Amino acid sequence: MNKLSAEQIQDNWNVLISKIDTYIVEPRQTQLKDFYGKYAERIMLMPAAHKKEYHNAFPGGYVDHVNRVIDCALKINDVWVEMGVDISTYTIEELVFSALNHDLGKMGDEEHESYIPQTDKWRQEKLGEDYMFNSKLAFASVPDRGLFLLQSHGIQYSFNEMITIQTHDGLYDEGNKKYFMAYMPEQKPRTALPFIVHQADLMAARIEFEKEWLPKFGKDLAPKKGNYTLDPKNPKITSTMKTKALGSIKSEGLKNMLDNL
Repeated sequence: MNKLSAEQIQDNWNVLISKIDTYIVEPRQTQLKDFYGKYAERIMLMPAAHKKEYHNAFPGGYVDHVNRVIDCALKINDVWVEMGVDISTYTIEELVFSALNHDLGKMGDEEHESYIPQTDKWRQEKLGEDYMFNSKLAFASVPDRGLFLLQSHGIQYSFNEMITIQTHDGLYDEGNKKYFMAYMPEQKPRTALPFIVHQADLMAARIEFEKEWLPKFGKDLAPKKGNYTLDPKNPKITSTMKTKALGSIKSEGLKNMLDNL
């Protein structure tokens, strides 16, 4: 498990708040800062997931992930712009607002945290679950809960932002097929924003996976050398491969052709 120091957790929090100052205009800038300030301690220390095999499942992992998604979204947006996306269909504020709040539902509700420390030692040791879901919390999907939290605190969001937050998991969520697999032009999203934020979330999660797990794999990542020798006539074909292939062919003509490779 990655561990962030208290200083790193505080620095990440400061970066998160600075992104609100930079990209979100009033009145939502103040509303968001008030909201995040109200739940600062909880959000600051939240993991991004409950299981260590998932991304950023450690204290402070949530804010670290959200900052990375925002950065990825801005960079991916540059690529989309360069390739000709219609930038009249969304704004940079909508992009950052959606990335900022895409996983907000993971905080739980006003009274209950979503992830709490795992109490089952077997699940913690065997399944890698350092956290568990809080059974006191009524079930809701992460996007649904996040959108509810925003509206219940008087923070308005645009139609673009609603759809983008709702669909940020892409086709990993079956419910998003109606948006991402629509075949009729009038049923497709009218903006690329959901695709950009989904790609940003996917990129961030992949980077977090690599930072957490690739060092643990170590030398196992290198291609392993097998117990075989290369055929001197064709180094791409091993002697073992050729022997097996020849043994399975009945035609003498084909055997001669393969033997001459």
